[in-house]
Amino acid sequence: MKKIIQIVLLIVIVVLAYLIWESIQTPIRFNKEKDQRYAATIQQLKDIRTAQIAYKAEYGKFTGSFYTLIDFIKYDSMKLVRAERALSDELLAQGWTEAIAVQEGLIIRDTIRIAIKDTLFPVNFNADALWKVPFTENDSFELATANLTVSKLNVNVFEAKVHNNIILHSMDRQLVINLNDRMKNQNNFPGVRVGNVDEPNNNAGNWE
Repeated sequence: MKKIIQIVLLIVIVVLAYLIWESIQTPIRFNKEKDQRYAATIQQLKDIRTAQIAYKAEYGKFTGSFYTLIDFIKYDSMKLVRAERALSDELLAQGWTEAIAVQEGLIIRDTIRIAIKDTLFPVNFNADALWKVPFTENDSFELATANLTVSKLNVNVFEAKVHNNIILHSMDRQLVINLNDRMKNQNNFPGVRVGNVDEPNNNAGNWE
C-alpha cells in the first residue's frame, strides 16, 4: 500500500511539474509566434505605405483599391530628377543660379521616368500578393481612403489594417483575447495598422 501511495504521489508530482512548465512555456511560444507573424505583417504594411505614397505623388490622392495599387507597382512609373554636376563655389560667388547653369549646359537637371517596380521595391518583390495577410490562406488587408477637413484644409488619408484575430488565427484563443483587450485598453487598434482614416497621422503605423 505504501508503495502504491508513493507511485501515485510521484505521478502527481510529475503532472504538476508538467503543468507548471507548460504554463510558463505557453505564453513564451505564443509571443515568439506572434512576433514572427507581426514582423511579416508589418513589412507588408510598410510596402503598402511605400506604394501609396508613390501613388499619391503621381495622382494627387491615395487609392482604396488593391487592384489599382498592384497595377501601379507592376506597370507604372514615377518622376525622377536626373542630376549631373553641381555649381562650383566660384560660379556661386559670381552670382550664377542653377537655372542659368542648366540653360547654359553647365549642369544637367532632367526629369525622367523610372519604373516603380525597379525603384521602390526589391528585384523579387511579388506585387500580386500585396493584398494578402502573411500566414493566412486568402485573408486580405482592409484598405480604405478618406478626405478629412483639418484646419479648413482638405486632407486625403489612407489606412491599411488587419485584426489580431486574423493575424494570429489558429493560435491560443484566450491569449489572443487577452492581447486584444490590452491593446484596446491602451487605445490602440487590436491588430496592425498603418495610416488612419479617422485622423491624419502622417501615414504612421501603430507599431511605431
